[in-house]
Amino acid sequence: MQSRYKAVLFDLDGTLIDTLEDLGEAVNYALSVRGFPLHDMEQYRRMVGHGVRNLVTQALPEGLQADESLIDSALADFKNYYTAHIDVHTRPYSGMVELLRDLHAAGASLAVASNKFQSGTEHLVHAFFGDIPFVAVLGNRDGCPLKPDPEIVGEVLRRLAVGPEEAVMVGDSGTDMKTARNGGIDAIAVSWGYRPMGPSDDYRFAKNVNELRSMLLC
Repeated sequence: MQSRYKAVLFDLDGTLIDTLEDLGEAVNYALSVRGFPLHDMEQYRRMVGHGVRNLVTQALPEGLQADESLIDSALADFKNYYTAHIDVHTRPYSGMVELLRDLHAAGASLAVASNKFQSGTEHLVHAFFGDIPFVAVLGNRDGCPLKPDPEIVGEVLRRLAVGPEEAVMVGDSGTDMKTARNGGIDAIAVSWGYRPMGPSDDYRFAKNVNELRSMLLC
């Protein structure tokens, strides 16, 4: 096998791993201690992907979403709960561990490019992909813009001294596709994430892991 790309960047939540239930339970905890209405997991499916501050903000009652002090305190409770329960329900999507191993064996440099806070990103990558030698595991860090800003793509390419034509981003959302486009690299959308993705002229589309494998390996 040979990798079609020198660098393959993966989104984390909704692409490599299913984190929805643990995220939703943590936000519901922060809401419950304040007596606010809770949300079901399908509602959270539409909220995730733009960083945890945005997630918590969207979950608050609409009339309170501009209250920065409330957001700060709810976010702190969310992080404390989520950190303690980060991998209770979270699991890799079927076939992803094997695909990562095969990509590495085929010569690809692998990176994670996520909007999840950095410590959570690192914990989950280590917990579920500890034997995969990622060249970069990048999440939401102070001073670094969130996707779809292309800085996260640029950072990976600079580390590897790889040109944009030699890299691809795999993700489950329009945000990931915009990140790839903004960074000048190829993009592959997957069907199994948190937002319905379908075929488009702007990116390639993988309905399952076997299709993704054929797009990345030859």
